[in-house]
Amino acid sequence: MLLLLHGTGGNEQEISALAPELDPRAAVLAPRGRVREQGMPRWFRRLGEGVFDVDDVVARAGELAGFVTAARAHHGLVGRPLVAVGFSNGANIALATAMLHPDVLDRVVAFSGMYPFADRDEAVSLDGVQVTTLNGREDPMAPLESVTRLVEVLRDRGADVEQHLRAGGHGIFPQDLARGREAVARAS
Repeated sequence: MLLLLHGTGGNEQEISALAPELDPRAAVLAPRGRVREQGMPRWFRRLGEGVFDVDDVVARAGELAGFVTAARAHHGLVGRPLVAVGFSNGANIALATAMLHPDVLDRVVAFSGMYPFADRDEAVSLDGVQVTTLNGREDPMAPLESVTRLVEVLRDRGADVEQHLRAGGHGIFPQDLARGREAVARAS
């Protein structure tokens, strides 16, 4: 099962187009972020470009964990492997949810994601959590410094992290998609 999480300004229909590329047999959950920024859907508030409202990140991660739990029960999917796949803001909420609620979400493929907690250390023990990060080295939206911090915190807390860096900036490039497909196959 794939939990697909869109980026800022995207929606559940756009991100769902990735499902056949990642695993054409997977069941798909693709909610829409409930926060609005200049009319665009997001997963949590930010105070400025790259400056997250960390209290809101924590609260929205709890909401997403609750949604996943309820959706699994409602659709009879309890016990089935679930992989969260997010792009940009969707990657950040997937990472935050896994870092705060690893009992609900323990597999993440993060396209153009970064450390979601600013200067705070919110992560719990992440033993058994698997995270694949896919980032561009020159991404102004997810700076390499924040990506490096993310990977360090994940590893320090016990997560199994596979990091992929490529030339270029923000987005999902063909090589990212291929590595994302491999990560989904390993996690299921």
